[in-house]
Amino acid sequence: MARVISDECIACGTCQATCPVGAISEGDKYSIDPETCIDCGACEAACPAQAISAG
Repeated sequence: MARVISDECIACGTCQATCPVGAISEGDKYSIDPETCIDCGACEAACPAQAISAG
């Protein structure tokens, strides 16, 4: 199951830089493509706002 980014996202880009498969895209807040996400948890561990969790 893919990770999801909540409204707590501060759009810092840390998660996007740590994603090994490029599943995170930029917008008003960042979003994770569930088809690409391998559920490794790297983004969740890196997020300074604790805005990422298992979907």
